[in-house]
Amino acid sequence: MNIQIFGKSKSFDTKKAERWFKERRIKYQYIDLIRFGMSRGELNSVISAVGLDQLVNPADQDYELFMRLARREDKIEKLFEIPEMIAAPVVRNGKQATVGYCPDVWKTWE
Repeated sequence: MNIQIFGKSKSFDTKKAERWFKERRIKYQYIDLIRFGMSRGELNSVISAVGLDQLVNPADQDYELFMRLARREDKIEKLFEIPEMIAAPVVRNGKQATVGYCPDVWKTWE
């Protein structure tokens, strides 16, 4: 397994996800979404796995603006430019990904 956790330091679900992997002694790489964001390739891979609308945090202040964007490419570009809009945590295992705290899915990755 090659686990990446894209999270936010103040996110309770991010901390729970990290704890879940630590308790099972599963190595993972933590990436701070706010500080580093995602590369275009990572973002496209996650969108392919979970869908564009699942990736956006509906509590974000720019959510309504995001939803008014008509073109899919514009929405993807907005997420790339403003990674704070991405719901946390995003957990990747190769081409598989989840958004939020999803231990039932992660168990199937073992």
